[in-house]
Amino acid sequence: MPTAHEHDVLIIGTGAAGLSLALHLPSHLRIALLSKADLNQGSTYWAQGGMAAVLHDRDTIDSHVEDTLTAGAGLCKREAVEFTVRNSRHCVEWLVEQGVDFDLREDRLSDMEREFHLTMEGGHSHRRIIHAADRTGRAISEVLTERVMARDNIEVFTQRVAVDLVRRDGRCQGAYVLDRRSEHVDLFSARAVVLATGGASKAYLYTSNPDGASGDGIAMAWRAGCRVANLEFNQFHPTCLYHPRAKSFLISEAVRGEGGLLRLPDGSRFMPDFHPKAELAPRDVVARTIDHEMKKLGIDCVFLDISHKSEEFLRSHFPTIMDRCAEFGIDIAREPIPVVPAAHYTCGGVIVDTAGRTDLAGLYAIGETSCTGLHGANRMASNSLLECIVYAESAARDIAASLDSLSAPDSAPAWDESQVTDSDEDVVISHNWDELRRFMWDYVGIVRSNKRLQRALRRVTVLQAEIAEYYGNYKVSNDLLELRNLAMVAELMIRCAIERKESRGLHYTLDYPDLLPEAVDTVLTPVNSPLQGEPDPQSP
Repeated sequence: MPTAHEHDVLIIGTGAAGLSLALHLPSHLRIALLSKADLNQGSTYWAQGGMAAVLHDRDTIDSHVEDTLTAGAGLCKREAVEFTVRNSRHCVEWLVEQGVDFDLREDRLSDMEREFHLTMEGGHSHRRIIHAADRTGRAISEVLTERVMARDNIEVFTQRVAVDLVRRDGRCQGAYVLDRRSEHVDLFSARAVVLATGGASKAYLYTSNPDGASGDGIAMAWRAGCRVANLEFNQFHPTCLYHPRAKSFLISEAVRGEGGLLRLPDGSRFMPDFHPKAELAPRDVVARTIDHEMKKLGIDCVFLDISHKSEEFLRSHFPTIMDRCAEFGIDIAREPIPVVPAAHYTCGGVIVDTAGRTDLAGLYAIGETSCTGLHGANRMASNSLLECIVYAESAARDIAASLDSLSAPDSAPAWDESQVTDSDEDVVISHNWDELRRFMWDYVGIVRSNKRLQRALRRVTVLQAEIAEYYGNYKVSNDLLELRNLAMVAELMIRCAIERKESRGLHYTLDYPDLLPEAVDTVLTPVNSPLQGEPDPQSP
């Protein structure tokens, strides 16, 4: 039978953002932490490269800020960038206090002189990427999970998929949540709700993301009346392993940061012809260039060559990549790695301020779900984990300060499934899922056009109608909820892309190849928004 739960704070998502937020909240608050699958299954766990931070006296906050603004192609919010970068050292110190074991320089290991090993990635002007070999996300995720499990005030619920938010009396007061094991939908009531569900890269046929990246938080916030912004900016990671059995394995940007070279099948380099930083150009440039070369030459992939480095160096810096490639018969110390671009990061999302507050009172969004203004038109490498930690702490402070004045949430009705039946047509879900991801890849991918976008909009409109009919007649399931959310976010991505009449950052269109003189956010407002008028996009 369905169950009703009541907590002070409901956090949906257990990546770096959700886990950090739970740990930053005061211990007297009762916290529910929902994981879509089991713990350590989200995008954070698979993040390889590291986290950008100003940690060395050769680097400066101003330099990190300017690099981020440059990568963001004029669309970053300077105040958001400065806020994030100013807090970078503090966040690293907090993670070290939690027990995250970042790599140290081998030549500076005396008790009096501990210095982190910092690597280089595209778009950065200094070595400022702190990491734990090539499994930084895993190191962070495992430590924070251990800390969360040790806290008596945090109740962790696994195998739970949020269906929709509860909006009553002008506030968000909880969510309806599917228990994947019992197949019942439970009510979780809370005085504050935080969306930390990650991005929506599973809208694309090829992606580096795990299966759960279906845009759940963005879709739920939109249905609850919150604005979204800049969803046309989908970052395609330039280098995912190309192999029929590899599925979605990422080859970290740090490989290029440590000297990896991109080559064509004949062994020649091509990036120096397109950008002065060559392999260390911003990700949008590298991904678009690879896509261009593949289409021009009719090839299935290009090659990333790090074989000029010693096997000892590769083993110490990239053990996960080395082992994974070896599973497919690729020895990266002796031969290049076949790579292709794949959907990697959702730069836009739910509009929030520096405390993670959305348009709806009581509802927060942090991490990849949100649009803080940090990433602009193109996220700079390794700023995402930093954003998760910075905004988790900021949101925790705001929640703690505001909850004392709030009473317990009003009683909401239980989930009603008396008018629906079990589905006997699940093939509809799998068929629509496949169609959605294919036309998003073909029509809303690395290079776009008006014709392609309009074609995608027509297709997604038909799919939305079919999904709505299915959702209204059958009991919800994990696959149906993910499809419903992906189709919703895909439509928002398409509409944002149609709105932008220029090529900027990650959005490149054949019909408008030039930049407009002024960089302006693409903001979409739902018809049921709680807002009156149109305030500044970054000040809900």
